[in-house]
Amino acid sequence: MIPAIKDLLIASASLKSSLASNEGFLKNIEASAQQLSKTAKAGGIIYACGNGGSACDAAHLAEELVARFKRERPGIKAMHFADPGTLTCWANDYEYASAYERQVKTFCSKGDTLVAISTSGNSENILRAAKAAKAAGAAVIGLTGKDGGKLAGLCDYALVVPAKETERIQEVHITVIHIWCELLETTLA
Repeated sequence: MIPAIKDLLIASASLKSSLASNEGFLKNIEASAQQLSKTAKAGGIIYACGNGGSACDAAHLAEELVARFKRERPGIKAMHFADPGTLTCWANDYEYASAYERQVKTFCSKGDTLVAISTSGNSENILRAAKAAKAAGAAVIGLTGKDGGKLAGLCDYALVVPAKETERIQEVHITVIHIWCELLETTLA
């Protein structure tokens, strides 16, 4: 069992190590962090959405920004769209595919940023949310994987993790989220 555990840790570390040498990926993290900082400094709101583990990542991003990551600072306006009451209400009365789109249309406006998270880049509800955010004049940052899927083309900044395994993609996504939080806390302090 120990060799299998070691192999899993090495696979995770290898992907992150290769991305640490990928100049384009690093520049995309920096540019997307600058977009988040611009939104926060202008009084805009950072919204986030995803499905399953990506919904948890969206909630994690929002709580780190509203509360704190590592430093004492004023809260950063952020909200995730994974509220179970809202999601299940809309999905029950209408459909799940438009549940995030409805929330984006309700809340997002020019000067805001939507962080859309989809490991495949092809989740219909995430694509519809990204399109609605663009129509509202908000910026869209995508956290995706594989080849980026359709989501990559809808984003102002698409951070595509070039891996096939969902868990490896999600491990990089949470690392990117933590990097954003670190950068935001140092630029907004």
